[in-house]
Amino acid sequence: MASVKDLYEVLGVPHGASEEEIKRAYRRLARELHPDVNRHDPDAEERFKEVSAAYEVLSDPAKRRQYDMWGQTGGAPDLFPFGDLTDIFDVFFGGGR
Repeated sequence: MASVKDLYEVLGVPHGASEEEIKRAYRRLARELHPDVNRHDPDAEERFKEVSAAYEVLSDPAKRRQYDMWGQTGGAPDLFPFGDLTDIFDVFFGGGR
């Protein structure tokens, strides 16, 4: 199973980085890893895509807030994975409606 990288680590910035710091880090890495500049390095394109995806999330205040709160999943953890609460009541008290 591949490990999920922290988006801040991908860009090389701290978690409390400002919007400007994130933008600067992205621009530096994008120039460095752009596929047109790195035709000889097959990994550069994949790394460029990774950096671009990280920037897409961290540059948008709403997406960044959601990422900071919930991480890569993008939403609240499933605290009740067994279905709807009414399903449990149906099991214990009968499903007749």
